[in-house]
Amino acid sequence: MLYGLLFVVELCFLVFCVLSVITTPEGEVRHLPKLLWLLLVVVLPVVGGIAWLVAGRPQQARSLPHEGDHGAPGRSRPGRAVAASPDDDEEFLRGLAERAAEQRRRAEQERRRSEGA
Repeated sequence: MLYGLLFVVELCFLVFCVLSVITTPEGEVRHLPKLLWLLLVVVLPVVGGIAWLVAGRPQQARSLPHEGDHGAPGRSRPGRAVAASPDDDEEFLRGLAERAAEQRRRAEQERRRSEGA
């Protein structure tokens, strides 16, 4: 019973590591070529798998690029607004001008009321 459970755990670990090696892009694999990591994981499942997880796998989690993402590489967040310069936003500038004009009108009205009283 115990040996059967250990076999299932080892088999799951082997499958996880093999899939991890296969799906990792070649440029992100560390220390050894991807094919050598795959052979190491298959020939020595426990030792090779642990070695892959510790030394071969990319250190940071990969994020998939999203369509329309203009953020920094590796920082994909779909639906998030992209920062832009306020000087490039005509609507923002129009709103600022309208608020400034309204504040000047109110200040002028207050000045006239205080002088007339």
